[in-house]
Amino acid sequence: MEAEDDRVTVVVASRNRRGDLLASLPLHRAPVILVDNGSADGSADAVTIAHPGVTVIRLPQNLGAAARTVGVRAAGTQFVAFADDDSWWAPGALRAAADVLAGHPRLGLVCARILVGPEERVDPVSELMAASPLPPDGDTPGRPLLGFVACAAMVRRSAFLSSGGFDTIVRFPGEEERLALDLAAGGWAMSYLGDVVVHHHPSPSRQPPGKRQHGMARAATLTALMRLPWRDAVGQIRHVAAQGPDHRSGVVRALREAPTALRRRRPIPGEVAAMRKLLVRK
Repeated sequence: MEAEDDRVTVVVASRNRRGDLLASLPLHRAPVILVDNGSADGSADAVTIAHPGVTVIRLPQNLGAAARTVGVRAAGTQFVAFADDDSWWAPGALRAAADVLAGHPRLGLVCARILVGPEERVDPVSELMAASPLPPDGDTPGRPLLGFVACAAMVRRSAFLSSGGFDTIVRFPGEEERLALDLAAGGWAMSYLGDVVVHHHPSPSRQPPGKRQHGMARAATLTALMRLPWRDAVGQIRHVAAQGPDHRSGVVRALREAPTALRRRRPIPGEVAAMRKLLVRK
C-alpha cells in the first residue's frame, strides 16, 4: 500500500500472532517496522515472504513493550505511530496526526480515538480521554492527557527517545503510564484527538481477563515505585491490591521485582504529580 505520509513510520511489536499480523499489515499506510518478540510460530518468516516491504527485526527473546523502543530507534522518520498486530490507523489518520504534531512543537504524543470491532464501538478508554479533567492548554489542540493507549498513539521520535521509551522493567501490559509520566516530566504535552481514528479488532488470542489484571497491577506497582512520591506510591499500591485477588497477586509479583525498579527511581516533579491527582480524583 502506498505511504500516506512520508513523515511517519508504523512500528508493530508482536509475538506468536502470525494470522493477525498477516491480516493487519496490508492495512498500514506508511512504512512498517515489525519487531518480532521471539515468536515460535514462524511469524517473522511468514511476514518476510508475504510482505517483503516490511522491515522485520527479529529479537531472540520477548522484551514486551520495549520491543517498540527497538523499532523506534530503527525508524528514520520524525514521527512514529504504534499499532498492535490487531489494530491499524484509518485512512487519513496518519497524516492528520502528523500534521498536528508538526504544527505544535511542544506535543510529544497524540492519541487517536479507538473504534473496536467490525461494529466500530468507541473504546471506553477513548471516552475517558475525551472527558479528561486536565485543564486545557491553549498552545495545543485536543484534550490534554497524562496517559495513552499504545496502539493508538503517535509519538515525536525525539520526545519518545529522550523520555526513555518503553522499558524492560514494566514490559507489558500497562507500559504506557511510566512513559507518560516521563514525557510530562520532560515538558512534553500529550493530546487526545477525537477526530483521528484507529481501528482495533481484538485478537482471539489476547490474554484472559485475570492474567491481564495481574499484569496491569504489576505494572502499576512498578511504575509507582519508580516514579511516584512515596506517599502517593504507597497509596497507589494499596488501592491496586484492594481490587481483587488477581490484582493482589500482581502487586506481590511486582514487590519481588522492587529492587530492579528502585534502581531506576526518579520521582516526578510536583507539577506532574498535581496533574496526576486531578485524574485520580476523577
